[in-house]
Amino acid sequence: MIPLGDENPTARRPLLTLVLIGANLAGFFYQISLLRVDPRLELALIFQFGLVPAALTHGYSPGGYLTAVSSMFLHGGWLHLIGNMLYLWIFGNNVEDSMGHWRFLLFYLLTGIVAASAHVLMEPTSTVPTIGASGAVSGILGAYLILYPRARIKTLLPLGFLLTVVYLPAWFFLIFWIGLQIISQAFFPIGPDAGGVAYAAHIGGFVAGVLLIPFFRQYRRHYRR
Repeated sequence: MIPLGDENPTARRPLLTLVLIGANLAGFFYQISLLRVDPRLELALIFQFGLVPAALTHGYSPGGYLTAVSSMFLHGGWLHLIGNMLYLWIFGNNVEDSMGHWRFLLFYLLTGIVAASAHVLMEPTSTVPTIGASGAVSGILGAYLILYPRARIKTLLPLGFLLTVVYLPAWFFLIFWIGLQIISQAFFPIGPDAGGVAYAAHIGGFVAGVLLIPFFRQYRRHYRR
């Protein structure tokens, strides 16, 4: 299922959501610029600023614990970037609306750090760099579930060889999403030296979003039908 939008108007402009999207785009374009010069330069960037669990747990990470933040602004390709930014835009603007700009920034970074910590906890010996905003975006999804469970999500749904657009309640879309992450973590875990999707980071970020949103929201705002 691919979200295309939501029927959930905001009361203020999502300035920090746009800033974060811009920062992610800037980080990715910088990666591309290095890749065009020499692929080894991009690889060095990823190992320096990406999150490498074994480097953290054994104390030889060049960027130290700051890589839990810097890794959020690097991506593994166009599809990785576009997917994360699509979710960030659709769900982030409403979450930012619920708490204000600067609280939203803190919330985004904090849930991203929790997500990174969950991945390190599950894969402490992994030597593969982990990059991407999906941990922080997962935190936003968890917050959205608590804040706007009845909002309608415009969703592109594949039915065999056909694609159709349906409107799903946010609670269904998001519970289905986190359920997929839990199943994937249980049945398709990544090994210490293998690449893949850091499902534990998604789960950790989502849970952090659910638990932290009561402390960050500024006011109670009901979804209007």
